[in-house]
Amino acid sequence: MQKLTRIITLSVALTVVSGCSYVGVYKRDIPQGNLVTQEMVSQLQPGMTQEQVTYVMGRPLLEAPFDSSQWDYVFRLDKAYGDVEQRRVTLTFDPRGRLANIEQEGDLSKALPFEAESSIGPATEGVDPMDALPEESTQTPIPPSAQTAPRT
Repeated sequence: MQKLTRIITLSVALTVVSGCSYVGVYKRDIPQGNLVTQEMVSQLQPGMTQEQVTYVMGRPLLEAPFDSSQWDYVFRLDKAYGDVEQRRVTLTFDPRGRLANIEQEGDLSKALPFEAESSIGPATEGVDPMDALPEESTQTPIPPSAQTAPRT
């Protein structure tokens, strides 16, 4: 009976301990969609053409399939150890293709927590990887005594 109690206690303890992990799993932020900032939206003005809007905002993430007069720019940032931030800008065009209405959802003025990569990263296709390396000066410096102007 005492042996059975020890076995049950040990198996319950192992089950409880195996469910608790002190070592965390690496997570990263996942940005999706069109990056939308307040600076971009502030450049939009009613009456702009679709080409002008595309120049400022880029191509929309969503175009209504049955109504090409509405464009949706959606940005979603799933923070690794936090909540989800979502921004949405809906642009409506009149029948002539001019911007008529701008609707915003989310806090566009808040800066996004993007960190710049310090490493070089993968090379772009068709580019020599050696071109991505920082250039070093290959010329030898001229000593100050030799930099005087020649005498005539």
